[in-house]
Amino acid sequence: MAAYLSMGEAHRRIGDYLSRVVNAISSSDGAALASLISVSSAPGSTPLSDALAAFPDFPRLAGDRFPHLADLLVPLLRSIHSHSLQRFSDAYSSFEKAASAFLQEFRNWETPWAMEAMHTVALEIRLLAEKADRELATTGKNPDKLQAAGSFLMKVFGALAVKGPKRIGALYVTCQLFKIYFRLGTVNLCRSVIRSIETARNFDFEDFPVKDKVTYMYYTGRLEVFNENFLVADQKLTYALMHCNPQSESNLRRILKFLIPVKLSIGVLPKRTLLERYNLLEYADVVTSLKRGDLRLLRQALDRHEDQFLKSGVYLVLEKLELQVYQRLVKKIHIIQRQKEPAKAHQIKLDVVVKALKWLEIDMDVDEVECIMACLIYKNLIKGYFAHKSKVLVLSKQDPFPKLNGKPV
Repeated sequence: MAAYLSMGEAHRRIGDYLSRVVNAISSSDGAALASLISVSSAPGSTPLSDALAAFPDFPRLAGDRFPHLADLLVPLLRSIHSHSLQRFSDAYSSFEKAASAFLQEFRNWETPWAMEAMHTVALEIRLLAEKADRELATTGKNPDKLQAAGSFLMKVFGALAVKGPKRIGALYVTCQLFKIYFRLGTVNLCRSVIRSIETARNFDFEDFPVKDKVTYMYYTGRLEVFNENFLVADQKLTYALMHCNPQSESNLRRILKFLIPVKLSIGVLPKRTLLERYNLLEYADVVTSLKRGDLRLLRQALDRHEDQFLKSGVYLVLEKLELQVYQRLVKKIHIIQRQKEPAKAHQIKLDVVVKALKWLEIDMDVDEVECIMACLIYKNLIKGYFAHKSKVLVLSKQDPFPKLNGKPV
């Protein structure tokens, strides 16, 4: 419980805070302003929040002392006060009003001195919206604040997506929008923002800060995974990995979580040491199954980590690796047969494949295996043809098992 605070001391603390905000604006000190308007990370009790609790007439104090900035300062104080009381929905609503007033001021400033503060506004409105929606959901109300935050950030993006030095801040806001859209499951809304970034003449991607480019490539890479554009996903996620801060192992792990399934889909297998280093051992048996041609092991791995893979959105990507596993199985049969009967090494009876699958405890008849072999030939995972009457797969004598060479199946 906070110690007793006199009205005079509370008045002084609030006045001091307001003066620091106004001074930061008048002196164009973006870093100082950014730290002053950060709300979501503050503990429940601070000298300022205690003062606001002890001096309920703080809105009038702010309005009287700095009337030209009252639209910014009054709701900002209300947001800080509500957040300290853990009334997160109220905190969000007040902060959005303050953010709207700040955006209006930001539009009028000719230079981008307040970009750091603008980024803090973008971050805070997302974080407060997440807290507010959790609060609303627990009380049975409609959690609509994150959606509202997305709408507000589109206004911020519009203010930055113009010619001039302010455009450098647009990618950070874009990344905040991505985080909102992914959380809400409305990733289709990312497309219009991506179009603006990648086609507008106002932007040169290389001019943006590296950390923003890494985040952007991570989210757009994930989008390409969902759309099964694996070659583009590989390029984007690899860019994110190569440019990510090497000290940030948690971020590297996040990127690899999606890059590994993409690499697997184009025939590139990670080393176990990589999986161990970044605690991604859920992929270990998937990789082993591809090396062995062990369909049973692949299915067991998918079953064991189903919830995890579904949550990440990579389950279907991994499930499609079955064709590569079949290719490896046929290749192993071909190698064994070449040792036993070199003259007939390129002729594989479908019965042999059926028996190999049965040994893996997978029951299939010859017709089912024939369909799978036809698919492997169609997908260029095997070069050859069928002798349908004799139920034999005849392999090409030259390169019967083409490598993917970075191309998806």
